Amino acid sequence: MQQIYPAAEFLLVDDDPSISEFLATYLSERGHPSNATIEANKALDWLSENRCEVVVVDLNLPNVNGISLIASVRAIDPRLPIVVFTEKGCDEAQVRAAMRAGASGYVSKNLPVEQLYCVLARVLAAARFNARRVRLQRELLGVA
Repeated sequence: MQQIYPAAEFLLVDDDPSISEFLATYLSERGHPSNATIEANKALDWLSENRCEVVVVDLNLPNVNGISLIASVRAIDPRLPIVVFTEKGCDEAQVRAAMRAGASGYVSKNLPVEQLYCVLARVLAAARFNARRVRLQRELLGVA
């Protein structure tokens, strides 16, 4: 299985606390600190004061549509990778809308957690590569 190096910090937003706890434990066992919440507003408050490298979002959240949360996260940090992790019953139109809103990937909760980890590794690698590319371009152009 693909490993994520160096360790990354994740923000988990899911309506089911048992899933958030399971994911936080799974990621922690692999050396990745995670912050979990069931509320979109708490996630946005946390993001406004803290940094993470990937946000994992369920589309079915209490009081807020997950797609709206994705758009709000994009407003805070346009480059922050967001992975949708939601029930199999989520229809294809919702997933497409989430991708248009700025999600970087999608994984069904019905798949093994290792599948989610692989998607997290892939989107994180792409984000780190792009950040390095931008930084190197700025250095070459002499832009701060």
